[in-house]
Amino acid sequence: AEKTSFDVKLEKYDATAKIKIIKEVRSFTDLGLKEAKDLVEKAPAILKKGLTKEEATQMIEKLKALGATAVME
Repeated sequence: AEKTSFDVKLEKYDATAKIKIIKEVRSFTDLGLKEAKDLVEKAPAILKKGLTKEEATQMIEKLKALGATAVME
C-alpha cells in the first residue's frame, strides 16, 4: 500500500530567516506566535501531521525558499 498521509518535519533553518520561518509556520498551522516560535526553535520538530503528498511538498518548498531544511516523513 502506498503511503497517503505525510508529516512535515523542520530539520534546521538559517538563523537570519527565523522570523520569516515562524510567520510561515503560523500560516499553515493554527499556532499563536509564541507556540510557533517555540516549535521552530526546537528543530528538529514535526510541524504538521496528516498531510497529502502535494500539501507536504508545497509546505517544504515554501520553507526551503525561506532558508529552512524540511523533510517529508
